[in-house]
Amino acid sequence: MRSKGFPPSSASASVDSQNGASASKSLRHLSVLCVSAVNDFGSLLTAESQRTQRWRRENHVRRLRIPVWLALLLVLALLSGCRATPQTDSNELHVAAAADLIPAFEEIGREFETSHKTKVVFSFGSTGMLTRQIENGAPMDLFAAASVDFIEQLEEKGLILPNTKAVYARGRITLWTSKDSQLTINQIEDLKRDDVKRIAIANPDHAPYGMAAREAMQRAGIWDSVKPKLVYGDNIRQTLQFAETGNVEVAIVALSLSKQSDGHWTLIPEELHKPINQGLAVIKGSKNEKAARAFASFITGPQGQAILAKYGFEQPK
Repeated sequence: MRSKGFPPSSASASVDSQNGASASKSLRHLSVLCVSAVNDFGSLLTAESQRTQRWRRENHVRRLRIPVWLALLLVLALLSGCRATPQTDSNELHVAAAADLIPAFEEIGREFETSHKTKVVFSFGSTGMLTRQIENGAPMDLFAAASVDFIEQLEEKGLILPNTKAVYARGRITLWTSKDSQLTINQIEDLKRDDVKRIAIANPDHAPYGMAAREAMQRAGIWDSVKPKLVYGDNIRQTLQFAETGNVEVAIVALSLSKQSDGHWTLIPEELHKPINQGLAVIKGSKNEKAARAFASFITGPQGQAILAKYGFEQPK
């Protein structure tokens, strides 16, 4: 199925053409160097042979014959070192994605691979940490963040391609408890109860879902009373794992992960926090820009949006 949106620009085609011409020129230059090296090697062998023959005649030394096959082997070894293989764009697409996207993007990735014959390699983590990695030069083609704010942060630094920024989904947060829990948590105010000893949220310093959790508790007026109970996960997936393994009684996690888990969960009213608008963009310097644009179009198109909706994401408003 042909994807819509984010078509490869004419500038991109021009760059590809220039890169191809540059690569061909480099290969031709390398071939000339190889031929020159072989000729120089032959000249050295000839000169050395002549000097050796004179020395033998002067010193009455019997001539040592080198087998033809050994000489050929030496020449082939030299030539193999000069052999160059043209460098082509990798057929792998490297995508940095927020941890709340794990189940949805794994399915989207499989569908994209089938339709576009391009392997998608994901790096999941907290949005803030992935942003810093990209700022430090991590070789990513596309970044799908849990908050469009981080995409705009990269845009301000000139690290994304113009006109590729898009909001692709809106996330929600839930109160999550394990299926074996004796607690009944129906609303965020229940977190103040004495029988709730530990609560996990994603680190609000770098995780958008953690920021939303903190804001919801602040607006509900319980932040100061529950703060001593908090355990911070590096990302939203680890936050859920804290509750799944019994290290905490309750976790505030993404709806997309709650729907795929074996536990009890309750939606937190979205009025308690700013909308979790999730954004994406193609990274400047991508080695596979055409595929990155196609994958962005796939996510924002009908097929990608249908998969995201299945995992609890809402369409951007």
